[in-house]
Amino acid sequence: MSSVLWNLLFFLIALGILIAVHEFGHFWVARRCGVKVERFSIGFGKAIWNRVGKDGTEYTLAMIPLGGYVKMLDERVDDVPEEMREQAFNNRPLWQRSAIVAAGPIANFLFAIFAYWLVMVIGTPAVKPVIGEVAPQSIAAKAGVEPGMELTAVSGIKTPDWESVNLQLISHIGDDNMRLTVKPEENAGYTVDRNLDLAEWSYDPESQSALRTLGMTPYRPAITGEIAQVMENSAAERAGLQVGDTLLSVNGNAFDDWQSVVNAIRQNPNHSLPVTVSRNGQDINLTLTPDSREEGEAAVGYAGFAPTVEPWPESHQFVLQYGPLDAVPAALDKTWQVVVLTAEMIKKLFTGDVAVKNLSGPISIAKGAGMTADFGLVYFLGFLALISVNLGIINLLPLPVLDGGHLLFFGIEAVTRRPVSERVQDMGYRVGSAIIVVLMAVAIFNDFARL
Repeated sequence: MSSVLWNLLFFLIALGILIAVHEFGHFWVARRCGVKVERFSIGFGKAIWNRVGKDGTEYTLAMIPLGGYVKMLDERVDDVPEEMREQAFNNRPLWQRSAIVAAGPIANFLFAIFAYWLVMVIGTPAVKPVIGEVAPQSIAAKAGVEPGMELTAVSGIKTPDWESVNLQLISHIGDDNMRLTVKPEENAGYTVDRNLDLAEWSYDPESQSALRTLGMTPYRPAITGEIAQVMENSAAERAGLQVGDTLLSVNGNAFDDWQSVVNAIRQNPNHSLPVTVSRNGQDINLTLTPDSREEGEAAVGYAGFAPTVEPWPESHQFVLQYGPLDAVPAALDKTWQVVVLTAEMIKKLFTGDVAVKNLSGPISIAKGAGMTADFGLVYFLGFLALISVNLGIINLLPLPVLDGGHLLFFGIEAVTRRPVSERVQDMGYRVGSAIIVVLMAVAIFNDFARL
């Protein structure tokens, strides 16, 4: 299956799950509040499947899978028989209407907790966030961060693995400082704090690593000069390179580190490079002509072979896993961290600390769905949890077309003791719709710019 179809398949699966969760929240609370639900639809447009349940609700799967809705009995929309007026949404008490509207985002948060709980019960292989190198005169170096230190917390939030480190680093975009809690060395029984001054921190999430812009790189096992893989029909195969060969020199320079080999190949597309390897105790001279491929606006060389990497030290590896009971508070904590991070990013988007170009749309989500599904179930579940939290928070924004907009109107009604006029609501819906359309257009434009 091509990558496009694979991404599309899991995008639809992810979207279907999250929409169903969100709309079921509205549906379930509406039924408990005595409101008649006429239709529960996943998707918009023409129905491709539907049936009417014993409860009288029409359950529909529609052709356009970019949303869903729960249609409730409402006098503002249709004529309602006198005997059914009590089951109409608009006739329920304010607190019940508020609960029904809030139930959708709440369902997304509950699903995220459940998904993270599953991830933590199943367990994921991880490595400790040990720092490999620190660039001289970098922000990290000036704060006293040194190679070999293990990052145990960022601003008080525990960071057992690199995923949690990256999550917390990103949350500090636009901040003045950051506190890293580190273990000075592998067997140290204590930790120390390092305070990073972020006044001069320049970080673009679109193209840079937060860790590297601070001057740190993760520890990686040593890369040797021995060739572990040669791709078929590649420049390396045409040059005569074989698995088991040991690189001695490339382009006249003795092999020192793998990055120098990568740089030499990338800088010489379609140009011949002399290569010397050791094979079965003999030195053999070869000529490698890297293929050329476009990367952005420039052509770079590509050879098609990979080196042998030393194994990870056992002390750096672990399985991040919890028992069923211990996973509950861990899942709650993880969800809360993502909620806070998402809310902070939205706020910084409006304050300008995060650029609008970092907005992602359906294409980026589809890529993320396909990539995580390719890695395995736990990674796909983590992706679903992340998107579910984002969906919940976005729906709580006070825009009239979203759940948050309805809650805003209900809040005004609670204060003024009368509903917001239909004229004001209609104007709000128009403005809210325009804002959503603009944001979606920007997000989709950003998606295409990343292709």
